[in-house]
Amino acid sequence: MEFGERLKALREEKDLTRDALAGKLNVSYSAVSKYETNVRFPDKGTLIDLAAFFDVSLDYLLCRSDIRETAEKILNDSKKQFLVSSPQKKYSTDEDLSPEAIEEIEKFKEFVQHKYRKK
Repeated sequence: MEFGERLKALREEKDLTRDALAGKLNVSYSAVSKYETNVRFPDKGTLIDLAAFFDVSLDYLLCRSDIRETAEKILNDSKKQFLVSSPQKKYSTDEDLSPEAIEEIEKFKEFVQHKYRKK
């Protein structure tokens, strides 16, 4: 897949016309058309704007990777997963909590989860 095909696919996923995308990026319809047909390549600023608009990594946009998520999103997701799987780290503050305090927090967490669990 080439850049133009990827851009077109992203645009179509959002149900946007070329004209609508051009308006959101402050470029001409012709520029979007040329990007999608690989006649012209966007400048660095426009590439960054495109990646941000579609919420994808530059590597994904440039067809260098099939991973859509930005590094920031991947790191945030990893951090959340780490916090869920590591209660000792999750509850550490400036002062270390005792094992008893962590256990009490875990019990309270289970209570709250049970209370608000979807039925």
